[in-house]
Amino acid sequence: MRCPYCGNDDTQVKDSRPTEDSNAIRRRRICPSCGGRFTTFERVQLRELTVIKKSGRRVPFDRDKLARSVNTALRKRDVEPERVERMISGVVRQLESLGDTEVTSDQIGEIVMEGLKNLDAVAFVRFASVYKNFSAADDFRSFLTELGEDQHAAHTGGDD
Repeated sequence: MRCPYCGNDDTQVKDSRPTEDSNAIRRRRICPSCGGRFTTFERVQLRELTVIKKSGRRVPFDRDKLARSVNTALRKRDVEPERVERMISGVVRQLESLGDTEVTSDQIGEIVMEGLKNLDAVAFVRFASVYKNFSAADDFRSFLTELGEDQHAAHTGGDD
């Protein structure tokens, strides 16, 4: 693993342990060249995923980009980091289990929205506003009205 401080290719693992959810290995590393210390995470990857963007462009799936988007929606929200990490891991597992190596950005957005809906309502609306490209206050109003109707139907067992 390359040192993020000096670029040395030969770093040493000082400690390894599973993360709390046991979905990754956390490794503490040290660079013998500059003495820098850093942490890496090793995760199981079932398959290489390619994301098909709305423009049709294909890009490799980037778990870190997904995590940044989720964490942006959760900014200043009181949600435990372990719950966030479990949600992100769940999204990745769902994407990998779809059975295809290509997923659309829409598929990713819908799965993330479902995860955020169960994690934090404010983060869910924040993410939805970007994902659905809200451009006016009325977009928020319509979305929240629709959300309220969906929740009411779910609680009453059907449409009214």
